Amino acid sequence: MSKFSAFARSGHWPTLAASFLYFDFCFAIWVLNGAMGPFISETYGLTPAQKGFMVSVPILAGALMRFPLGVLSQYIGRKNAALVEMGLIVLALGFGYLFVDSYDSVLAMGVLLGIAGASFGVALSLGSGWYPPQYKGLAMGIAGAGNSGTVLAVLFAPPLAQAHGWQTVYGLAALTMLLPMAVMLLAAKEPPDREHQSLREHVACLFEKDGWAFSLIYVITFGGFIGLSSVLPTYFHDQFGVTKIQAGQLTMLATLMGSAVRVLGGWISDRVGGVSTLSGVLVLVALTLAACGFAGGSLPVTTLLFMLCFAALGAGNGALFQLVPLRWPLSTAVAGSMIGEVGALGGGFLPNAMGLSKQYTGSYLAGFLAFTALTLVMLALLRVVQRRWTRTWAEKGGRARVGTPAVAARDALYYPAGIRHVG
Repeated sequence: MSKFSAFARSGHWPTLAASFLYFDFCFAIWVLNGAMGPFISETYGLTPAQKGFMVSVPILAGALMRFPLGVLSQYIGRKNAALVEMGLIVLALGFGYLFVDSYDSVLAMGVLLGIAGASFGVALSLGSGWYPPQYKGLAMGIAGAGNSGTVLAVLFAPPLAQAHGWQTVYGLAALTMLLPMAVMLLAAKEPPDREHQSLREHVACLFEKDGWAFSLIYVITFGGFIGLSSVLPTYFHDQFGVTKIQAGQLTMLATLMGSAVRVLGGWISDRVGGVSTLSGVLVLVALTLAACGFAGGSLPVTTLLFMLCFAALGAGNGALFQLVPLRWPLSTAVAGSMIGEVGALGGGFLPNAMGLSKQYTGSYLAGFLAFTALTLVMLALLRVVQRRWTRTWAEKGGRARVGTPAVAARDALYYPAGIRHVG
């Protein structure tokens, strides 16, 4: 309890809470088409490949919008960027309620839902910006637990779609966005870790090897999370013949595990290091994904395996973003947006792979195995790059250490001139 009190006192918890709520509601909107996938597919008689593409469009669009929003946040502030984004989301959902009436317009709506997916880097940087490096992992884990918005989407969207029609859900979702907007406006404060840099300095992480290494690993942890979250309602409905509402409830069980364990992943990484945590996560993801592919005949076994897989993915997301502010202490929003962008692009791979696998082989197995192979490649990459990371800016295992740029930035922000903190 004393450690948690120290954590709470070290930053600004209302901003952290506002960031969590902002990310939570944005995440729910982002995966809305995936949550309503069985309803939309039934309306337009979609093929498996069309289903996979439909749920991947918001993922891909959100990925492409993340980096520009992250750069914008460095100029107008993260709080202001979040408010602008939420206003645009309300307008996008209004379009969905009034004008979506064909498969093509569903795809267009998917692009607009991508606006909500751009929130990632801004939410995490805003929420953790008040906290010193030794608590960054936990702060980012709490803000990042906003991916529990997936739970809201798959829990509430299917019954609402069945009762009122799936287009009406867009209009109802627009009203819900007023809550996080109000909390952000009234409770959040812009963190002090903002540095005025040129555009060239902001985008420098795009040209660094570390940036791409983080991004490729995030293809697995976050790409797997968002990809599976979007495709599972359709998978459960098609593979096991459960109702559309039951498919959403089963998906909720899995995504809830991933969201809850993200905080634990950040907390563990603060203690044993993000690299060590990620190594174990990638092994577990590979094993459970392959097992899910072979367990397609048993609903209970498949559900339990997905819950374990999502728990690993959630912990991996928390672990990776324990490392980001250590590597880029003064441009965390930009670096996080760039990493999140590539990671979310990877999330578009999984729904399409599963849809194509089902359409051309009659089974989802090949799609699962393709992502399993990619996971093992990223594990090998991590084991190679961690040697350099622990020689330059991180302790063994990926813990924060004295003497890194993150520590210098922390000292400048939190302690008087001439006093060096060594905690």
